Amino acid sequence: MPGSPRSRSDVVNERRSPRAQTTLAVIVAALGYFVDLFDLVLYSVVRVPSLGAPNGLGLPMPPPGTPSIGTLEQLRHLAEVLLGRVPGDVTSAGLVILNAQLVGMVLGGIAWGMLGDRRGRLTVLFGSILVYSLANIANAFVQSVPEYALLRFVAGFGLAGELGAGITLVCELMGASKRGYGTMIVAGVGLLGPIAAAIVGQVLPWRSAYIVGGVMGLALLVLRIGVAESGLFHQVRERPVARGSLRMLLWPPERFVRYLRVIFAGVPIWWVGGIVFIFAPELAGAMGLKRPSPDAPVVNPAIVIMCGYAGAALGDLMSGLLSQLLRSRVKTIVVFQLGLLATGAMLFAFGGRSHTGFYALVFLMGLATGYWAVFVTVASEAFGTNLRATATTTAPNFVRGFAVVIVTAWELLKPAFGTLGAAGAVGAAVLALGIFSISGLDDPFGRNLDYEEK
Repeated sequence: MPGSPRSRSDVVNERRSPRAQTTLAVIVAALGYFVDLFDLVLYSVVRVPSLGAPNGLGLPMPPPGTPSIGTLEQLRHLAEVLLGRVPGDVTSAGLVILNAQLVGMVLGGIAWGMLGDRRGRLTVLFGSILVYSLANIANAFVQSVPEYALLRFVAGFGLAGELGAGITLVCELMGASKRGYGTMIVAGVGLLGPIAAAIVGQVLPWRSAYIVGGVMGLALLVLRIGVAESGLFHQVRERPVARGSLRMLLWPPERFVRYLRVIFAGVPIWWVGGIVFIFAPELAGAMGLKRPSPDAPVVNPAIVIMCGYAGAALGDLMSGLLSQLLRSRVKTIVVFQLGLLATGAMLFAFGGRSHTGFYALVFLMGLATGYWAVFVTVASEAFGTNLRATATTTAPNFVRGFAVVIVTAWELLKPAFGTLGAAGAVGAAVLALGIFSISGLDDPFGRNLDYEEK
């Protein structure tokens, strides 16, 4: 606005070319997503050592045959653990803490998304990184399960904003024909974060690992100073239109259906992340694989995470390139969903033959989930500038939160279908829903993003 005071970043950005500004935005968004996923997955890696003995909170392992979720008795027990009335065990307390993180991400996605459309993409990029970095450092000093759950809730709230703000900013700064390359780089680099988390979580004590994640996030704030705000956001801010309205995503029905189609297109990815990756030892045991030693899990969770996310990182690069080659986001997502169907069938059919084969098939399933970058790009391209950050930030977090529904459905179906049958049934259902949803969406490839939702 004329006469408005200029920030230091405004002055710095005047000296940079548009190409340099865009490059810096891609780098910051990519590194931010790297730290985002590092911190998100780190809890899964350090859950047992942080909650158990001798160096954690000292909780016992659950007795054999204890259900992990799905019964009223178990849900009541989880509530008592959260309130601090009973100490719980590594599994029940771990589930309470995981759910607190997921709830934080869903609520954070809504709050950061609305803020991104009202106050700007950079505000969210800065604020979310600061919140989850400080929360993860604080995680290194927890002394009880309720305290741990509260801090994972805060961390999840902060983690929810980074990806949506980064992708929205990159999409709006880049040209229509090339923005797929930018989001491809963001997701490809970001998905190396879980691999780093698996390594750091194995090498360092769990408290030190949390500090590493928090310090990496704080270091990003230095880079953020020189990032330019989206020109499209500056333009829409001067117009008399509603911005960041959650109600506008829900009405009229056409826009709400469009929003649901985007969300459901990404849900199959978190069937893999929520069941196949996290509960890989249970699935491998049901396939007939044996423990390498009496005290070891059937398969190593850290190796599963490294293989799965290495495949996902490569898959995101491939899906980004394929979407540019086909000039279609929708066709690319369908190709990867069909690939996920095929690799999932292969894992269930042949994963029990050897540990090496199991890890290899997990890598292939990770590769097939690599359309995450294209999925988030679709969320950004499918909505006008005044709702873009809200849609792009909430959609992936609702997908992540849907993991609770997926895991609960899996547990409820186990008595009737068994461990593998229930996992396969849930996977088939979410894949059918995902393919149906994305197939009915107008392809946003090459769309001019200078438009608004009325």
